[in-house]
Amino acid sequence: MKNIAALRINMTDDPNATPEQVSARYQAAVEMAAYADSHQFKVVSLEEHHCADNGWLPSPLIMAAAIAARTKAISINVTALLVTLYDPLRLAEDIAVIDLLSAGRFSFVAGMGYRPEEYHAMNKDYDRRGQLMDEVIEVLLKAWSGEEFSYRGRTVNIRPLPLSRPHPFFFVGGMSKAAARRAAKFGLPFYPPMAMPELEKLYYKELEKHGNSGFVYYPKEANSMLFIDDDPERAWRELAPYFLNETREYGSWKRDDVRRPSEDNITTLDGLRSHKRFEIMTPQQCLDRLRENERYTVVCHPLVGGLPIEKGWHYLSNFVDKVWLPHTESNRP
Repeated sequence: MKNIAALRINMTDDPNATPEQVSARYQAAVEMAAYADSHQFKVVSLEEHHCADNGWLPSPLIMAAAIAARTKAISINVTALLVTLYDPLRLAEDIAVIDLLSAGRFSFVAGMGYRPEEYHAMNKDYDRRGQLMDEVIEVLLKAWSGEEFSYRGRTVNIRPLPLSRPHPFFFVGGMSKAAARRAAKFGLPFYPPMAMPELEKLYYKELEKHGNSGFVYYPKEANSMLFIDDDPERAWRELAPYFLNETREYGSWKRDDVRRPSEDNITTLDGLRSHKRFEIMTPQQCLDRLRENERYTVVCHPLVGGLPIEKGWHYLSNFVDKVWLPHTESNRP
C-alpha cells in the first residue's frame, strides 16, 4: 500500500473563542496527533503564521515538541517554519531538542514568509529578509556541526547536538530564483509548493556550479483536505462556515507581488465546492479513490476554522474507522 494519511494542524479558530476554548483545542490537537500516530498516519503537518485574526498557529516548535512527547512513529513536519523571524542560535538549540525528543522524526521547510506585519511584530526587517535567510541557514548548519564557530565577533559552541546527522532534515522553501539559488548554494533540498520547471532547472544548474548534490520535492498532486460523511450534502452545509473562516483569512493576506498556491478568493459554498481545496466523500467514494490512485495522500484537517472539537473527532474517526482501517487491512500481504 502506497497511499498515506496525513494530519494537518494549523489551529485556525473562531476569532471570538475564549482562552478556555482555545486551550481545549490545543489539547485536542495533541490528542489527535497521538490518535493519528496509533493508526499509522505518516505525518502530522504544522504551519506558522503570526497576527492572524483566527489564531493561525504561531508557535509550531512548541506544538512539535508536545506532539513528539505523545507519539512514537509519526513524522512531524512544519511547512513552513519562518526561520527569519527567530534568533538563529536559539532556533538551532530548540530544533536540536525537538530532534532529540522525537528521535529524529522532526523536519521542516525553511521559509521567510511574505507578510510585512509578521516581520514588524517580531522586530525584523522585512526588506532584509533574503539576507536574514542566508544568515539563519548558515548559523543552523554551523551550530549543528558540533564545532566551535565565530558568531557576531565571539566564539560559540552549541549543545546539545541533534540526534540526526549531519543535521535535522530540512528543505529550503520558496517560489523565486533567489530561493532556488540559495538551496543549491547550501547543498540543501529545494521545496517549491508546486511544479515550477524553470526553478527546478535553475536549482540543478546551481548545484553543479557549487559542486553540491540535492533534489527538488513538491506536492505532486493538489491533495485536498478530505472529510468523510455518509451524507456529503448535509456535511457541506455543516462544514462550509468553518472552511470559509480559514479560506477568508488566508485570502486576506494576498499581495500583488507574491504568488501563492490556493489563494483564490473563495466566499461561498459553491466556490468551495468548485475549488476542491476541501472535499467531502462517502466512505466508499474515498475507498475507491485510494484503490484507483496509489499516489493519493489523504489529508485530515479535523480542527479546521473553529470546527467544534467533538465534530472534529467525529470526522477524524469516520475516516479511520470507515476508510483507513478497511483499506490498510485489505492491503496486508
